[in-house]
Amino acid sequence: MALVEMVMPKMGESIMEGTILRWLKNVGDKIEQDESVLEVATDKVDTEVPATASGVLKEILAQNGEVIPVGKPIAIIATEGDDQSTAPAVQATPKETTSNLTTQTSVVKNETPAKSHISNGESLRFYSPLVMNIARQENVTMAELEAIKGTGKDERVTKNDILDYIQTRKTSTVASSEKQQFQEAHKNEQKKESAPLDQLKPAQSLSGNFEIIEMDRMRKMIADRMVESKRIAPHVTSFVEADVTNIVYWRNRVKQEFMEKENTALTFTPIFIEAVVKALKDYPMVNVSVDGDKIIVKKDINIGMAVALPSGNLIVPVIKNADQLNIIGLTKKVNDLAKRARANKLTPDDLSGGTYTVSNVGSFGNMMGTPIIMQPQAGILALGAVIKKPAVIETPQGDTLGIRHMMFLSHSYDHRVIDGSLGGMFVRRVADYLEQFDINRRAFA
Repeated sequence: MALVEMVMPKMGESIMEGTILRWLKNVGDKIEQDESVLEVATDKVDTEVPATASGVLKEILAQNGEVIPVGKPIAIIATEGDDQSTAPAVQATPKETTSNLTTQTSVVKNETPAKSHISNGESLRFYSPLVMNIARQENVTMAELEAIKGTGKDERVTKNDILDYIQTRKTSTVASSEKQQFQEAHKNEQKKESAPLDQLKPAQSLSGNFEIIEMDRMRKMIADRMVESKRIAPHVTSFVEADVTNIVYWRNRVKQEFMEKENTALTFTPIFIEAVVKALKDYPMVNVSVDGDKIIVKKDINIGMAVALPSGNLIVPVIKNADQLNIIGLTKKVNDLAKRARANKLTPDDLSGGTYTVSNVGSFGNMMGTPIIMQPQAGILALGAVIKKPAVIETPQGDTLGIRHMMFLSHSYDHRVIDGSLGGMFVRRVADYLEQFDINRRAFA
């Protein structure tokens, strides 16, 4: 029998540790390779970690609530074999994302656990980065954290503990607010009864026809980042209308064959992304980020694509090295990321490294928009709906009118580093590539 170490997997760039949420298997259970063994939380996602080998779970080295650095052993698997020694550690990879908490990572440099604190108060027990992050987002004070009864190892507060506390606090806060409203209303009624008639004001209903909805954590984070982006970057938006008739006719002609051969749907989005990639190559100073007074020009072209989730929130997975993919590769990548995003199965790596973003507002029937830049990028392009309308067509015999498929491109950019001329030329170049699309192009070349 050989022993194999499972280690804490690396779940995205700059993520240095993970918190053990719960073990899905017990010591002595038989497990298959790639079968989910435990759940791990980071500041980015909750992730199921698969087994790195088939065998029997011989020993669990990390308990629920523990924070383990990447690469450190978390379990021992006994496999069939002659070697009695422990085999070299094999790093697992995340199998499935169960919830998307945020689109940015929190880098923890110290590998040994240390006391954490939210404000000036010093904690008497250890709290994981995940718990501390939730506490900060929900404005939970250190005094409140200390009062929460932990169910983890050594009575540590787990993710579920703090989320249960937050839900309970919301319920009691609403009840307290309703009680306060009633008391205020009763006090006002007493004042009205004793006040002169000429001082009375029209009554206001406290139970108006409205509903108060608490933002979920993801919506709060989106709100914070949108406000922060507008604060950081002076936004300017340039608009261009493009004739995409050739693209519409070409897609209509090849989409059935594409589905049969590639087993995936050919949409407009990968075709538009292809044009964006070409324009970024022509204008590399759009594919940049800002660091203080320095401009960082990105050599990789990683396209973020905004995806609407069933909850109504947005998430932006990234197509890495989009310039190295043909139309088939882009289509498969777009469809895969969109599908996994809506099923909450994205990994942290899927959400990192974007250098430029596109948002297909046309999928909601919108003609144009003024999108907000994804920091630290410097530009984002909104793709409007494709609409048939009359347009002037230039021919060798003269101008004529015809029905064309038209769309608006809305390019928002950071005016600190992209002036109007560059921002305008870039979006114009995207439109040029779309309008010059070869209607006789082979889809499978």
